[in-house]
Amino acid sequence: MPNMFCSVKKKITILLTIYLEFNKMRFLVFFLFFIHFSHYTSGQIKYNLRTEIGTLSFQNTTIDVDPGPNWRGYNLNEEQNGLSLDIINGISLNNKLFIGLGIGYLNFEGINGYSIFGDLQYLPLNSKLTPLINLKIGSNHIWNQYENGKQSVMFELSGGISYKLQDNFSIYLTSGLLLTQQAFLIPIRLGIRIK
Repeated sequence: MPNMFCSVKKKITILLTIYLEFNKMRFLVFFLFFIHFSHYTSGQIKYNLRTEIGTLSFQNTTIDVDPGPNWRGYNLNEEQNGLSLDIINGISLNNKLFIGLGIGYLNFEGINGYSIFGDLQYLPLNSKLTPLINLKIGSNHIWNQYENGKQSVMFELSGGISYKLQDNFSIYLTSGLLLTQQAFLIPIRLGIRIK
C-alpha cells in the first residue's frame, strides 16, 4: 500500500512539475513578446503636452424653452462670448495622431467655469506646415444665474493649421464649432505642442 501511495504522489508531483514548467514557458513567451512590443513602439509613442488659449464666439441657443415659473433663462442668458484656457496631456502616435485628456478654465463675460474633456487631434502630413483636425468631447460646469451653476456636455469639432518650429515644438491655430450649455459657439484657439 505505501508503494502505491508513493507512486500516485510521484505521478502528481511529475504532473505538477510539467504544469509549472508549461506556465513558466508561457510566461517567458509573453515576457519576450512584451519586450519586443515595447521596443517596437517606444520610438512611435511619445508623451506630449499642449496648451491652448481661445475665444468662444456665441452664435445662438440650441433649444427653445417655454418658460415656466422656476426658469431663470438660458445657461448663457445674455448671449455671452467666452474665453478659454486649456491644458492637454497625452501621447502621440507616429507624430500624426495625438490622444489626451484635458482640463480648462472658462470665462463667459464674468461667468466662470471649468471643463474636463478627451481630446483627439490628427495631423495628416509630416511636413512643417500641415492641416489638422481636432475633436474634444467632455463636460463643463459654469456658475451662472442658477443655484450651484449648470453642468453640460461639451462637443467640439475643429480644423486648422499647425506649424512645426522645431522637431519637438509646434504652434497651431484652429476654429470650428462648439456645442455646450444650450448654445452653439465658434471657438478660435491658438495652441502650442511640446513633445
